[in-house]
Amino acid sequence: MTRPQVSVEVLGGDRYRVRIQSATEHEVTATPAVLARVKKPGEDPEQTVARAFAFLLDREPPRAILRRFSLEDIATYFPNFWEAMTR
Repeated sequence: MTRPQVSVEVLGGDRYRVRIQSATEHEVTATPAVLARVKKPGEDPEQTVARAFAFLLDREPPRAILRRFSLEDIATYFPNFWEAMTR
């Protein structure tokens, strides 16, 4: 199964709009501290947020993802999030 395309738009401050191709739209808050914890070297915030959504999409369908949440909330549902994002 092919993962749908994810696009990320900066809304300002710590907020991002994430669109999952032909499926859903989400508003995500990602503080600089959380982004620093999970970003890869040279990765911009939009790429980090997109990677977090790829993590989610590997585990659930787009319509099951909350419409608004903070990036660190993912670890509440998937405890291996922190480790997976730094691999």
